[in-house]
Amino acid sequence: TLVETTGIAWGWKLIKDSLRKQATVPQCEAPAGLFHTYDGEPIARHEKIALAKNLLTLLGTPTASLLVLVGHDSQSENNPHHAGLTCGACGGQGGGMNARVAAALLNDPEVQQALQHEGMTLPSPFYVLAATHCTLTDRVHIYRDEQMPEALEDALAAFESGVHVAGEATRLERAPDLGVDDADPIERLKTFAMRGADWSQPRPEWGLVNNAALILAPRARTQGKALDGRVFLHEYHPEQDSQGKVLEGLMMAPMLVASWINLQYYASTVVPGLYGAGNKLLHSVVGGHVGVIEGNSPQLRIGLPEQSLRDGEKLHHEPLRLTVVIDAPRERIEAIIERQPVVADLVNHRWLWLTRMGEGGLERYSPEGWQPVAV
Repeated sequence: TLVETTGIAWGWKLIKDSLRKQATVPQCEAPAGLFHTYDGEPIARHEKIALAKNLLTLLGTPTASLLVLVGHDSQSENNPHHAGLTCGACGGQGGGMNARVAAALLNDPEVQQALQHEGMTLPSPFYVLAATHCTLTDRVHIYRDEQMPEALEDALAAFESGVHVAGEATRLERAPDLGVDDADPIERLKTFAMRGADWSQPRPEWGLVNNAALILAPRARTQGKALDGRVFLHEYHPEQDSQGKVLEGLMMAPMLVASWINLQYYASTVVPGLYGAGNKLLHSVVGGHVGVIEGNSPQLRIGLPEQSLRDGEKLHHEPLRLTVVIDAPRERIEAIIERQPVVADLVNHRWLWLTRMGEGGLERYSPEGWQPVAV
């Protein structure tokens, strides 16, 4: 609407946007410019140590000398709903900066020494790098650090090779759903990048469409299985968590975020008039970042636009309440539900389905008890 009323003054910008070959990428500050603060005040030494210990406890004590923390982000132009393609746990921002801050914290020699003094075993050498996974192109950008020990160069090269192969395989898998038919891997990558640069593209990627489940279990439980991009995975080893503290952290953080994402897609699909944003092609942005209105309607639209849910002919998202599958004893899960009202509300009111991997198969939780699940 603004372009229509101001006319030819927008011509040069439209031409420049049309000639751009890839989306602009926000740049993070150099690691040397990062300082750990809370409410503007420097984080105290004991707070740094506690943060690092909690982080490594949730991730699992590292056994490899090189640890790479990978955040995720997306790239698109002229997209008021860009935040819906980025990191939900980061408040709709990219996760690269979080990864860089965490890496700087874990590389602090004073912090590492304190962790070892408290009984945490770290490999020698041990170094942490940060990276960002672009979900548009499935490329991983590693923030190289000249302070990394030379002895870890081979490990980094192996990681880079692995993510390159994985990226090509993932692009090949995603291509049909986006109408990308390039046979050559390089041309396919260019086409994906162009989708983010095209300011007239209403659907640069599908995001987390068709999400349906979260699995908290050892990776060996799911490795090699085709989950069709519908399942969030988080490594969890019940035998290493006798007190249930790690599981409680996972149910209070990743599980809650996965539920928020799932309910956003669910509500935007089943009640689009109230919880969907309507047709992106008819949107006008209000106040820069306040929201969008659709067509001539004065009402702000919330939720996801149709282009994030439909392929133009039919629904691409199957609205299902999140199924959470946990490899843990009954008593451990029940104790967390009793201690945490937020978790209790989700499972007791059936905003999600809670299932565990039992000795005799899958069991589903309900306030009345655990019931076997037929597979």
